[in-house]
Amino acid sequence: MNAPDRLSATAPAGTDAAGAEPHVMPTYGRLPIALSHGRGCWVWDTKGKRYLDALAGIAVNTLGHAHPKLVAALNDQVGKLIHSSNYYLVPLQERLAAKLCELSGLTNVFFCNSGLEANEAALKIARKFGHDKGIERPEIIVYEAAFHGRSIATLSATGNAKIQAGFGPLVEGFVRVPLNDVGAVEKVAATHPSIVAVFLEVIQGEGGIRPTTIEYLKQVRRICDERGWLLMLDEVQCGMGRTGKWFAHQWAGIRPDVMPLAKGLGSGVPIGAVVCGPRAAGVFGVGNHGTTFGGNPLAMRAGVETLKIMEEEGLLANAAEVGAMLRAGLERELAGVAGVVEVRGQGLMIGIELDRPCAALLGRAADAGLMISVTAERVVRLLPSLILDRDEAAQIVAILCPLIKEFLGSASAADALA
Repeated sequence: MNAPDRLSATAPAGTDAAGAEPHVMPTYGRLPIALSHGRGCWVWDTKGKRYLDALAGIAVNTLGHAHPKLVAALNDQVGKLIHSSNYYLVPLQERLAAKLCELSGLTNVFFCNSGLEANEAALKIARKFGHDKGIERPEIIVYEAAFHGRSIATLSATGNAKIQAGFGPLVEGFVRVPLNDVGAVEKVAATHPSIVAVFLEVIQGEGGIRPTTIEYLKQVRRICDERGWLLMLDEVQCGMGRTGKWFAHQWAGIRPDVMPLAKGLGSGVPIGAVVCGPRAAGVFGVGNHGTTFGGNPLAMRAGVETLKIMEEEGLLANAAEVGAMLRAGLERELAGVAGVVEVRGQGLMIGIELDRPCAALLGRAADAGLMISVTAERVVRLLPSLILDRDEAAQIVAILCPLIKEFLGSASAADALA
């Protein structure tokens, strides 16, 4: 591979030198890069610089960029029907719902537009489930460091005081516990008679790629069954084959009652889904929930084709195998490096925790032609497309590890001089 050009100091047209866009609300801290197009696991900016994309739109671009089969299918669908009101039958909804039920072992699906909306629907299901049982003020167990979205309800379920600040009063009805502590759940069960559900991410994404253990998932499933609660597993980021199985909870051999999905389900086309099993599938009736754009034919076609291509191209096995190679390479190159706390994750969902904030690595990686994320302040997050090959995984290791070593070394040197 030719050495990438240096990141230009000139901001893209329509932005200032800091990457801000004057007419867009400043809700994101952006790098001064505007992307033009992509192919596979590579993207190019408007100045022609090429980047290896190890973020995939934050776990969204399952099939990479411009996958020829997906492009053809979406072109075909745009020429037929993009949107149809949910007043009418949408055959592609039933087709995608049937496939998701087949893959998950669950029974019914509600379609929406995003992970936030899927999680919001899950919370509404839990509330109504409780009311239907005669519980006046239902409560839901949620987790420290969790992230479920930025609406008022999903923000309230989220375990991050920093992003909650300024938006109070938050929604009541949530009881927070630490991850992987069965005793904490049992204590809540004994002291809160209005609990109706447990809501957790199988792998916390924004919380720093923190996995829920297999044994913990099994124990929480047991507790929910004994108490008649719903087990609601947020698979928005960790689902859709990212860990090497269709859904991350399948490594534990359990089934949830409610499973929100989004991100990778449409390979870049906005889509969300709530997949339910028998305990929850009948909670919503006509008029209890709805959406204007959810389940539109274009999004449904994207979901149908994504799942089809994933099966045809063996992308679950690829995620497991290439992900294991990528993690092993990172562990090998970073072994014994002062300041590296842990490399963790599964499949193509990997976090590298450092002992200090590392947001500076975003710009340094982009400068070197690599797109990554930093989450929970100290965790480098890798979420590449599931088509990533072994050579591209090796390139991620070759670019990223020297950057981390240099960053930690320079920071340590600065500390020593302070």
